[in-house]
Amino acid sequence: MTTQNTTTKKPFLEAKLHGDIQRIFDDIYLVTGTFTMTAPITMSFSRNMTIVREAEELTLVNSVRLSEEGLKQLDKLGKVKNIIRIAGFHGCDDPFYKDRYGAKDWSVDSPYAAGVEKNPKPEDIYFKADAILKGSDSLPLKGAEIIVLKSCSPSEGLLLLHREKGVLVAGDCLQNWEKPDQYFSFLAKLMMRMMGLIKPYNVGPAWLKVTSPDAQEIKDILKLDFKHVIPAHGQPVINEAKKLFGPAISRVK
Repeated sequence: MTTQNTTTKKPFLEAKLHGDIQRIFDDIYLVTGTFTMTAPITMSFSRNMTIVREAEELTLVNSVRLSEEGLKQLDKLGKVKNIIRIAGFHGCDDPFYKDRYGAKDWSVDSPYAAGVEKNPKPEDIYFKADAILKGSDSLPLKGAEIIVLKSCSPSEGLLLLHREKGVLVAGDCLQNWEKPDQYFSFLAKLMMRMMGLIKPYNVGPAWLKVTSPDAQEIKDILKLDFKHVIPAHGQPVINEAKKLFGPAISRVK
């Protein structure tokens, strides 16, 4: 049931089809769910939420609203204390988690607004972050680093967890859709192949076109010390992630 609360100017999105919470590494979990885009055409595709646990506290990255059964799984892991929004086009479920758990919301410097407008109207902004991520010293996680891609608009960030020889959590920048999964609608399967999004170890082509980042800033990702990538879109890349993403990152112009 869709509800509305004072944390947001619009109703919370309903929970859509999602899988179980999966352990990727010790204290790092992933759940894959559905996002339905309604403009310019309606189509559904998959998106991932990463869950990081420190002691009994949970931080949600690239949040995805879960069903009541999924929330029970989440609650067994710990208490949701923080939400981190690293992608300017994500965040539609952040208000739900803030309302349910009283969690603190940390975001890249980009307004919460539907669509892809770089300068949305004030009335289209539905939520406000508690804190803006400007550097790693502002993160609520220990042993973590935020890399803000300053040249793109809206803002985008990468969250680097200094554990397991480097776990890089990505938003729309790095993607790994090897093939459409169960969360794709028929139209999404067709359209997203045509758009070049269904490709392993990819720099998001639609994201590149809309946000226009500086090529060198993207290539500098290869200077980071990481071995794994957990993208918001597609399957996690465990081991050799820098090598596997290297060609696509190097081709950015």
